[in-house]
Amino acid sequence: MLPTYTRLFAAACALATTANAVVPIEVKGKDFVNSKTGDRFQILGVDYQPGGSGGFDGKSDPLSDRKACLRDAALMQRLGVNTVRIYNLSPELNHDECMSIFNAAGIYLILDVNSPLYGGYIDRTDPESTYNPTYYEQVFGIIENFKDYPNLLGLFAGNEVINEQSVKKVPAYMRAVQRDMKDYISKNADRPIPVGYSAADIRPWLIDTVNYFMCEDEDSPSSHSDFFGLNSYSWCGRSSFTKSGYDVLTEDFAEASLPVFFSEYGCNEVQPRVFTEVEALYSDRMSNSFSGGLIYEYTQEPNDYGLIELKDNGDADLLVDFDNLMKQYSKLNWDKIEATNETATNFKAPKCGPGLIKNETFLGTFDLPKRPSKVQDMIDNGYDGVKSGKLVSVKSEDVPQTIKDHNGKELTGLRLEALPDSESNAPGQNTSGDSSSNSSDDEEGEENAAGKMSASILGLVAGAAAVAFSML
Repeated sequence: MLPTYTRLFAAACALATTANAVVPIEVKGKDFVNSKTGDRFQILGVDYQPGGSGGFDGKSDPLSDRKACLRDAALMQRLGVNTVRIYNLSPELNHDECMSIFNAAGIYLILDVNSPLYGGYIDRTDPESTYNPTYYEQVFGIIENFKDYPNLLGLFAGNEVINEQSVKKVPAYMRAVQRDMKDYISKNADRPIPVGYSAADIRPWLIDTVNYFMCEDEDSPSSHSDFFGLNSYSWCGRSSFTKSGYDVLTEDFAEASLPVFFSEYGCNEVQPRVFTEVEALYSDRMSNSFSGGLIYEYTQEPNDYGLIELKDNGDADLLVDFDNLMKQYSKLNWDKIEATNETATNFKAPKCGPGLIKNETFLGTFDLPKRPSKVQDMIDNGYDGVKSGKLVSVKSEDVPQTIKDHNGKELTGLRLEALPDSESNAPGQNTSGDSSSNSSDDEEGEENAAGKMSASILGLVAGAAAVAFSML
C-alpha cells in the first residue's frame, strides 16, 4: 500500500506547487516537438493583448500584473489552450510571477520582440533608419528578459511588416533581424529558442514570403525562419474547407520545410463566432501542412474579436464566443493530433535563389544589410540593460475576481491548477469553474458535470495524499 500512497502524495504535491511544469519546445523539420518526449506539439492558443496596442505605454504590459495573469491563466486552462501570443512587452519590467503562473498552468508563450513605441520597431516605409542599435535594445532586451523561461516557445521578429505599404527591400531587413536574434540567442542563451515571422494573408505574395523566409542561405545561415505564422481570416461563420480557401492554403504549405501555423484567425463577420474552422484546422487533411493556430483574440477590444470582456476592477464576463470555442476544442482527439509524423520531422529547407520568387513585385535577392557594429558588440558581450527572468514557485490557487458566464451567472470554484512536471495544458484537462445557469444546452451541461467530476477526483487525490502523509 505504501508505494501507491506515496505516488498519490507526489501527484498531489505536483498539483500544489511547481517550478517547472513544461519543457522547452523544439523545431524538427516542419513540426514543433516536445524536447523531452519527442511528441508532436500542436499550437492551440489565443492572442493576448489586453488594452490593445494603443493601450501599451511601456510602464506595464500583459505579463506584469500577477492578479490579471492568475485570472487569465485559469480561464485559459478552462478553455483548453496550450499557447498564448503577446504582441507588446517591456523588457525592463519583472515578468517572473506571470511567466511562472502560465508555466504552472502548462501554457507556452510566443512573444513579439517589437514595440509600438518610438524606436521599438522596423519602419516598413524606411527600414534603413530604424535598423539601428536603439532598436536592438528592445529586441535583445526581450530575449535577455525571457530566455530562461522554459515556457517561452518562440519569438516573432516581425508582424505584417511586409504589406502593401512596405518598400520592396523590407524582407531583407526582416531576415537580418532574424539573423541577429538567432546569433544573439546562440551566443547568450542556454538553449535554442525558435525565431519566426508573422505574415499577412496577401495571396499574391504569400508563397514568395514563406519561400523567402524558410530557405537556407549559405552566406547567412542563421537568417532563415524557424517557423512561419499566418494571419488569416478567410473562414467566416459556418463556412467550409473549400469556400474559405483553406484547401488552397493547405496545398500551398504542404511542402513547407518549417512549422506553419495561424498566428491569427477567427473571422468576426458572422457573430457570434462558432469557430467551425477549428475542426478543419486540426483534421488529418490540414495537420500535415499546419501546426495549429491562435484565435484572435482573448479580450474584447474596439475591433470586437474578444472571448472575454474585462471590467475596470479586474472582474470579467465570458462572452458567448468563449463557450463556442471551448466546445470546438473539446471535440478534438488530442492524442491523435500530437502523434509524431516522422516524415514531417525530416523535411529539409530549399536553398535560397531567385527561382524561389515568382512575383516580380516581391524582393528576389537575398543580400542582407550589414549588422551595425554596436549590435555586434551586444551579441558578443550580451545586453546588460535588463535582468534575465527566472521561474518562481506557484501553487494551485483560487481566482479572486468575479467571473460571470455569458448568461450573467457567476462561475464558482474557478482556480489555477498547477500541473505536474513536464505537462502542458489540453482541452478538458482543467474544467474548474461552475455556473448556476440552468441551460438547456446539453453540451454546457456536460461541461459543468465534467467540472464537478474533476473537482471530486482532485479531492480524492488530496485525501489519499493526506492519508499517505500520515503513514510516512
